[in-house]
Amino acid sequence: MLYDPIFSKSFSRFEQQKIGRFAFLACAVIALSICTVFKPQYHVRIVPSISLQFPRSVGGVDTAVIKDRNISEPLQYLSVGTDAEVDNEATRDTLQLSANDGLEAKLIKLVCSLSEPVSDYCELEGDIRIHPNSSTIFVVSHRTDSSFQIGTSWVIKPYARKGNEGAMESVKSWTIKVISSHQTPPSCTADQSIPAILFSLAGYSGNHFHDFSDIIIPLFSTSRKFDGEVHFLATDYKAWWSSKYRGILGKLSKHKVNDIDREEGIVCYKSMIIGLKTRKELGIAQSSNIYQGLSMKDFRDFLRSAYSLKTKNVTKMRKGTTEKPRMMIISRKKSRTLVNENKITKMGENMGYEVIVADATLSTDLSKFAELVNSCSVLIGVHGAGLTNMVFLPDNAVVIQIVPLGIEWYARRDFEEPALDMNIRYLSYKIKVKESSLIQEYSVKSATIRNSLSVNKNDWGVIRSVYLDRQNVILDVRRFRRTLSKAFKLLHQ
Repeated sequence: MLYDPIFSKSFSRFEQQKIGRFAFLACAVIALSICTVFKPQYHVRIVPSISLQFPRSVGGVDTAVIKDRNISEPLQYLSVGTDAEVDNEATRDTLQLSANDGLEAKLIKLVCSLSEPVSDYCELEGDIRIHPNSSTIFVVSHRTDSSFQIGTSWVIKPYARKGNEGAMESVKSWTIKVISSHQTPPSCTADQSIPAILFSLAGYSGNHFHDFSDIIIPLFSTSRKFDGEVHFLATDYKAWWSSKYRGILGKLSKHKVNDIDREEGIVCYKSMIIGLKTRKELGIAQSSNIYQGLSMKDFRDFLRSAYSLKTKNVTKMRKGTTEKPRMMIISRKKSRTLVNENKITKMGENMGYEVIVADATLSTDLSKFAELVNSCSVLIGVHGAGLTNMVFLPDNAVVIQIVPLGIEWYARRDFEEPALDMNIRYLSYKIKVKESSLIQEYSVKSATIRNSLSVNKNDWGVIRSVYLDRQNVILDVRRFRRTLSKAFKLLHQ
């Protein structure tokens, strides 16, 4: 301890020693008092004895409830049912398996969102062991005092159209189960160090619209944060599907897609996601934090990179130019056929368009077709999966959707709203009764024709069988010409 030299000269050596001891004791008392008054408040606590009970609903949200028998503070809740991000500090406070007596701490993060309207998904971290033969994912708790309620489980179908029975009936169910390390969990035959995403290739895969809306766009938004260092585990695997979209899959992951159903051993991970995150048809809802700031602009930039598409923006046309804007008509063969397609093609050519008629099938080389679409300024099609190819259009291109009777709501949701998010200009051509083939089958005064504008969007059986499967279109050429003129003017703006 140092003393002021001027102050110390007034006393003898012995007296100075006494003063020094007294000052030391006084300082110690003062320091102790300060620590008592201003003691720090630590957020992370050691919870000697806790248990988790599942499920419980808080405001309509599935939650894990943490009961602390030794602390009289209010119960804390860890959300497992909303898109809201789980607070990191709260997660550590509640789910960190902090072993006492100096043992190594082990962390389990288990967050399941089961109340989303379109898809269920779970995010796991810890000792994760996949048993493909039983379609079970074990989350192993190494804590001796059973911090988790052992045996708790969830069942998920990892496909993003959970409210649609027709889509979900073919999707394999996967069980996520919490077990104790004392229950002798299955031994790992392969231990992976990078994360994994498990998703299904069943449902409506093979339909171009559903390939993008149900799988590709959700897979992009779920996996992008891993920057390619992620394993794709496909259940209900289809080799042809993986081959068709290899250009996209190869850009999202540096690793080959794994047919997880055929895996014989026990594959272990430290982190994985089961199911795909999505909220919007053929799009990314920027207002939702489950997408981590991603948008459809990011997705379209990604597609241009994946397929080496050269045209990012449609070039504004100048007056007097002899250059013809390229217009693609998506041709349909089975239903919602454009009966007078040849007349529309000829009219477009007479107006100054270079017209291409295209029909993409399952066997179409997607890379070449994407390049062809990317060279167009205008895309035209009757409502259907072919319009999904607008994802390859340049920015500021024009898409024209021909809307048959009875499907206005679907036309708006499936293509009008997504087009605007893609920075594509949208025009809708809603047909008149006389332009529908249904007048050859039903009276103009029948409910099918008369009430087509007020069809309940939930009456899927009627919509499917009548307005989608049995309706073709014969356009009024003169009336449709006005829509093509609008598109031409937009290309000059």
